[in-house]
Amino acid sequence: MADDTLNFQTSLAGMKKSDWLAAVEQLCDEDGYFEQLGKRHYAAFVEKSATLLVTFETLQGIPALSSLAQPLGWEMMQQHGWSSLCIASNGDTWFRDRAVYGYFDRLIDDGFFDEFEQVIFYGAGPCGYAAAAFSVASPGARVLAVQPQATLDPRITEWDDRFKPMRRMDFTSRYGYAPDMLDGAAKAFVAYDPHQQLDAMHAALFTRPNTRKLRLPHMGDAIQTDLLEMEQLGPLLLAICEDTLDDPGFARMMRARRTHPPYLRNLLAAVDAEGRETFAQALARNVTSRMHAPRFARRLAAKQQDPQPSDNDTAPESPADS
Repeated sequence: MADDTLNFQTSLAGMKKSDWLAAVEQLCDEDGYFEQLGKRHYAAFVEKSATLLVTFETLQGIPALSSLAQPLGWEMMQQHGWSSLCIASNGDTWFRDRAVYGYFDRLIDDGFFDEFEQVIFYGAGPCGYAAAAFSVASPGARVLAVQPQATLDPRITEWDDRFKPMRRMDFTSRYGYAPDMLDGAAKAFVAYDPHQQLDAMHAALFTRPNTRKLRLPHMGDAIQTDLLEMEQLGPLLLAICEDTLDDPGFARMMRARRTHPPYLRNLLAAVDAEGRETFAQALARNVTSRMHAPRFARRLAAKQQDPQPSDNDTAPESPADS
């Protein structure tokens, strides 16, 4: 694909894979480069400033998460002038590929990361694993990993049955056990829902002095999508970059949950499952007073027909605190 009109505001949505890769290569050519890493991985680098965001993404996830079908790092590049290095995989590979190891080895040998004042690694799920694992290539970097796996080595995480076919992959060689690879990071943040049992068990393995847990109860199993829909992923990355992320600041960001329907539905389902009738009514009243929410309106009407609280009920709490 050759189109001189391409720029970073151009939508790449709807393109065939080959055309999309060609367009990304063209966009990277002026201030960076595009490189294929083996059969299933790609590196797209654009240099803009002394702050570098390294994102791990999938070719399938990029168009699903971006209206322009562009890497997530490019939005931060557009808004804040950051440099972007996107490592993309074709499918969920956990980036366990010698070609990827070799690429990061070359970056280390070339002193690539030393050219930047600030480096942030980001990914979610399998890409969160990779963000943590490959952050070791840039000592002093900061890391945000959303719902990461620590490893799929069955000797350590045999309790995680979600990715059984991937257990045959090598998670014991270089860049292998993600929590250990965080030892050189300045700070790392692991975001997860503690009610998602397997995610919480992986998060526990990331317990390190330099790692902080960002607990997001009732957010479910698609936190990256939720953060994007609430427009909070960018502010979260910015706060991490500026080293300003503290408990009050994170709580303020997450107040966006109060108008985020998936979170509110998860919260209602949780209190219903616990038999907390009074809280369910209070939640339904709160939500319907602020939003058009037919499900909550129906729930409120149903509760009003049977106003007797359950013995399991406790005092209501604000949805923003749940």
